Amino acid sequence: MKHTLLITGAAGYVGTMLVERFAAREDIDRIIAIDREPIPDLIKDLPKLTYIQANLEDGGWQEEVVKHQIDLIVHTAWDIRAVYGGAQVTWRSNIEGSDAVFDYAFNTPSVKRLVHFSTVASYGSFSTNTIEYRFTENDPFRKTDYLYAEEKRIAEVHLRERYEGTDKRVEVAIVRPAAITGPRGRFMRIRFGLQSALSGQLKGARIYSVIKALVAFVPVTPKWARQFIHEDDVVGIVERLTFGESAGAYEIFNICPPGKVVLGKDMARAVGKQALPVYPWMVRIAFFVFWHLSRGKVPTTRGSWKGYSYPIVVDGSKVTKQLGYTYQYEGYDAFFYTNGRYETYVPEEAKRPKP
Repeated sequence: MKHTLLITGAAGYVGTMLVERFAAREDIDRIIAIDREPIPDLIKDLPKLTYIQANLEDGGWQEEVVKHQIDLIVHTAWDIRAVYGGAQVTWRSNIEGSDAVFDYAFNTPSVKRLVHFSTVASYGSFSTNTIEYRFTENDPFRKTDYLYAEEKRIAEVHLRERYEGTDKRVEVAIVRPAAITGPRGRFMRIRFGLQSALSGQLKGARIYSVIKALVAFVPVTPKWARQFIHEDDVVGIVERLTFGESAGAYEIFNICPPGKVVLGKDMARAVGKQALPVYPWMVRIAFFVFWHLSRGKVPTTRGSWKGYSYPIVVDGSKVTKQLGYTYQYEGYDAFFYTNGRYETYVPEEAKRPKP
């Protein structure tokens, strides 16, 4: 059977990789890609691709998409960065945009399956969290004051409500990834984030030079911990959920490899620096100052300091137990080494392949 696939957020980090990978499949007839940004160079010459530059929340794209008899949808579009003084902007883009995709999926007879990108952040970073406890898909999301996590939580609520109001003919799979990394994310799409800040890769705004100086050491809180998933594993899991046998009528998957979490000392070693013990109150003050001083250029919005202070450790074994997918990379290896599909884009002097 030939498929026609809709991918939202196609100019984003994950979306572009999915478009490139899926366009090579023999069972793909056409990929309809939507993003508000221009088409990325990586996918601009793909013959099976129809690219629509549009805002999901504005509407109008549905009339173009419906012509193609979409049967599969992967929804990755999301504004991760909060807008300084403009929470309503991200709400409209993220929540209203997602609602539009959900409504299209459930109201279009040709659509058979929807894959939605969520996040582990919505389990909530709280002082009571421990490194030992691993959240499973049965644990509820919790309300937080971190806008990214809260909007992702609300999007899942809206998706469930819409699904329950249908005849349930559309299969829904939700993926909740840990921090995504890999050669493409670290060397082809350098954006402000934990990895780029600590490794000194930030360039451009003057404020970044200040941050680069401040992170000559890696600040580490007592409960500092991270989990990483390699970008190739993200693509592989989503490919299984999109094209493989049914995972179920409505299923949720944490996607994160098993094994040890990445601790502060591990992160410091990965970026070649010394760890510097700090406390959550110090992080909170620093995040507040940089958020307002940079007027949002440094993405340390309200509540984000908790993610640097309190761990969210998840169990990602469901994809192996239920889907039969085996992770290719461990968490630390995904961040430290440069192995992967996009290693050819890594400068020779920066390559660090695992033996």
